[in-house]
Amino acid sequence: MTTLTRLTADYVQNPHEVNDLLRAEGPAREVILPHGLKAWLVTRYDEAKIALTDPRVSKNVQAGGHLMAKHATQTHVRREIEPTLSVHMLNMDPPGHTRLRKLVTKAFTARRIELMRPRVQEIAAELIAKLNDGDEVDLLEAFAFPLPITVICELLGIPIDNRDDFREWSNQLLTFGTPEQVQAAAGAMAGFLFQHVTAIAEAEPNDTFFSALVHADDSGDRLNTEELISMAFLLLVAGHETTVNLIGNAVLSLLKNPEQLQILKDRPELIPASTEEFLRLEGPVNVATFRYTKEPLDLGGVTVPADEILMVSLIAANRDPAKYENPDRLDVTRSAQGHVAFGHGIHFCLGAPLARLEFDVALTQLLDRFPNLTLAAEPEMLAWRDSTLIRGLHTLPVRLA
Repeated sequence: MTTLTRLTADYVQNPHEVNDLLRAEGPAREVILPHGLKAWLVTRYDEAKIALTDPRVSKNVQAGGHLMAKHATQTHVRREIEPTLSVHMLNMDPPGHTRLRKLVTKAFTARRIELMRPRVQEIAAELIAKLNDGDEVDLLEAFAFPLPITVICELLGIPIDNRDDFREWSNQLLTFGTPEQVQAAAGAMAGFLFQHVTAIAEAEPNDTFFSALVHADDSGDRLNTEELISMAFLLLVAGHETTVNLIGNAVLSLLKNPEQLQILKDRPELIPASTEEFLRLEGPVNVATFRYTKEPLDLGGVTVPADEILMVSLIAANRDPAKYENPDRLDVTRSAQGHVAFGHGIHFCLGAPLARLEFDVALTQLLDRFPNLTLAAEPEMLAWRDSTLIRGLHTLPVRLA
């Protein structure tokens, strides 16, 4: 019997080293995740794209949720999420997924996103105006978090004074809080969103995004209250977590690579295209959300049996040397097209255009105002959040100049 590789708690601090070892052994490997769940981890690029799109792989949590208990080891603690928050696209296969995505896409158009650019620029400028040369700040707290949470709260019509609550709830739900903490956070989030959705539904429709979503109609089909709560939850959490960590991880990478930072300071017009390299090198998501095999699946000669939990490491796939030359090196002039930081296939991140827009605005304004900012801590002293899903720092102390 093969001894399974157990990923230790250190995995969240340095997943790249472990991913490199696993990738060298094969495209997929059965492992025990840091908190005790047995799963197959995919680390190569080609096989990751297969796992993200093959119809033999399901994301239907209702049908496959029992596998969490089946594959739990003695050290795994089950954390139940409020059911009201789970009826969203990420937890569905077609045709349910197709239906929800179609309705949301009606409200979440590329044109609507691009029209938000002036407002995103305004919010970023207001945040930067509060900062001064010589300040030592946590860049996540002062800038990377308030920018996207303000944008997504405005998009959903949620009062901005609730943003600290959302951050706390989101952190509990995405990291390894206790079952009690997770339950409390999910209950609070669901209760708030129920009130919000009900108020928007009872109001007259207007041209705001969330009103358009609540009243979106496809030949008489509309999202019900539970679906709207789940969708609001997904948009709220994914809509800020992705960008917070993209900004934080990118700034850290630049401050560790001053020659690359200089290139962007000299040529700020490269920032929009460089977004793809930051997403590739240190994307905001490590392991993609829950999947399982409905049938045996061949991944590069490795057969994953049916009824197995399949976890795809997006950051491992994006550092596959078979796809990218010198994959561990930051190169802001690289063409990093094809990365899977936002997923691949029908579950590709709906909010990717918004995340790219926010990142472009954030990095452009930050480097313009504080071109000589530096790290205010040794890189090895920085701690990463305790999550195999999110790849993000707890804090990013910087000295502004």
